[in-house]
Amino acid sequence: MLSVKDVTRTFGSVRALDGVTFDVPRGQLTGFVGGNGAGKTTAMRIIMRVLAADSGTVTLDGAPVTAQAARRFGYMPEERGLYPKMSTAEQVSYLGMLHGLDRATAQGRAIELLRILGLEPRAYDPVEKLSLGNQQRAQIAAALVHDPDVLILDEPFSGLDPLAVESVMGLLSKFADRGAAVLFSSHQLDLVERITDSLAIIAAGRIRAAGSRADLIAAHAPPSYALQAADLDWVATARGVSNVAKQPGQVSFQADDAAAQEVLRLAVARGPVVSFGPVVPSLAEIFKDVVEPAGPAANLQEATA
Repeated sequence: MLSVKDVTRTFGSVRALDGVTFDVPRGQLTGFVGGNGAGKTTAMRIIMRVLAADSGTVTLDGAPVTAQAARRFGYMPEERGLYPKMSTAEQVSYLGMLHGLDRATAQGRAIELLRILGLEPRAYDPVEKLSLGNQQRAQIAAALVHDPDVLILDEPFSGLDPLAVESVMGLLSKFADRGAAVLFSSHQLDLVERITDSLAIIAAGRIRAAGSRADLIAAHAPPSYALQAADLDWVATARGVSNVAKQPGQVSFQADDAAAQEVLRLAVARGPVVSFGPVVPSLAEIFKDVVEPAGPAANLQEATA
């Protein structure tokens, strides 16, 4: 497991990270979400030893992340860092060799990754001739070519078309299935919700929530239910019910399990019930609920952005 504990980092008078703590379990995809300037990139750079923390620790399987251990990490920064004159395959295999692969292995892995990512037809084109989306695919291949134990990816889905997104999600899932710890940031909450096993939500340099989606729902979203039936006017006055929202033919409300079951019993007694069940909030709703209390400081501009 990759663990970040009590990490703090300041830039002048700006505290970019304030006691940041979260875990990235092996064998899982962990989404790292937050607004612009929330501290995601700074935290990732500290994990990768690109920046030093003012205080706190980063450990892998209980041991400090040393320079040697970080060689087994795959890192994709948000800013593209490929050599524009090199061919795509040459670039990816070169970075594999920098991580200790022999030439033949690096070249083989480069071509295989480019094939999976749909870039094999452009493998020998200069990077500068690729579209921005294809450059993003090449950068992802470069982060994966040495078969890392830990993946740290900053906005890997940015600029990708839907087919490329599916290819990248499949690749990341395969690495997780093999036991890698995978941490990626994204503003595309619908994608994060589809593929993540766990989440860390950051605002104004502080972790506002972390854990599995089920844990976040339990901690930050009160139990809600939706009822579809012909007669709904009485629900707002039912015992134990709050925050009632009515739409044509449907009403949603908050209640504990016992009160919700009583509402269902009363609804059935009054006539046909079309549907009844819990309302599971989306990640976007949980994110809004978690981050909004942070106020304007949540939009603090990250010093390294």
